[in-house]
Amino acid sequence: MTTASDTLAAFVAVLADTLDEPGTSAATLAARLHLSRYHADRIVASVAGEPPATLRRRILLERAAYRLVTTRDTVLDIAVGAGYGSNEAFTRAFRRAFGVSPSSFRRRPGRIHLPSTSHIHFHPPAGIRLPAQRKVSAMDLLTRMVEHHVWLVGEMIERAATLPDDRLDDRIGLDVDDDVQSIRSLLSRLVGQLGMWNAAIGQYDYDWSVEDHESVLSLRARLAVDGPKYLAEVRRVVAAEELDETFVDALCDPAEVFTYGGMIAHVLTFAAHRRTLVALALDKAGVGDLGWGDPMRWVAS
Repeated sequence: MTTASDTLAAFVAVLADTLDEPGTSAATLAARLHLSRYHADRIVASVAGEPPATLRRRILLERAAYRLVTTRDTVLDIAVGAGYGSNEAFTRAFRRAFGVSPSSFRRRPGRIHLPSTSHIHFHPPAGIRLPAQRKVSAMDLLTRMVEHHVWLVGEMIERAATLPDDRLDDRIGLDVDDDVQSIRSLLSRLVGQLGMWNAAIGQYDYDWSVEDHESVLSLRARLAVDGPKYLAEVRRVVAAEELDETFVDALCDPAEVFTYGGMIAHVLTFAAHRRTLVALALDKAGVGDLGWGDPMRWVAS
């Protein structure tokens, strides 16, 4: 990054830390950066397209818009939190920025982000987001979702290793095709799903018997092989833009032809259901640090 970009990033960090400090001035922000007011204004404005004081006011108004929609705080309380000494002053500023009064925005919310050339915005619930360093394509997103899936299955296996056998084999969810679902069987199928498709693509047999009351050690070992192998194939297909290319699944009887995109969508869809059942069962067993296994923050990180 350039020196100016470094300064902007430092300014945004200071700004985020001082949003709730009333009366914070541009001079105060500059002092936190160990710069003069003149140099801070010049550097931030050159990179962000707006001087520090203007950027701060905009961020506070965006946060105010978010609070109007998501809280029951009074308009006056929100005005004070945005740095305004009266309801009237806040209403004038809000109307200039959003085109409607705070009360009207609360009744009929719109976008909370105001136009900005820098793309620096308030990020709920309490942060500020710098613009992304690169654009994320639909294919990047697909790869990230598969990466999250393989990672999460591994984390679930590690949590399962802390449980006794009777917990691993407790009946959960809905039994399908006469198979009793448990943490053990679901994790075995999650790993087996990757191994099965690796086998289908590579044209070799898949040993279904390995999923019969599989040990945690076996789950770890199989995921260590089949997880990276499946990910490598997904990355290859995505990089080559071959999601609509087909392959023959000779494991089916009779053999069937699938597209890579359809196969990946199939894996993610059925895996999400199984992972959720495992997450709920782990939580019931007192291991709840993975939550629902939501990929939201993983994908955005």
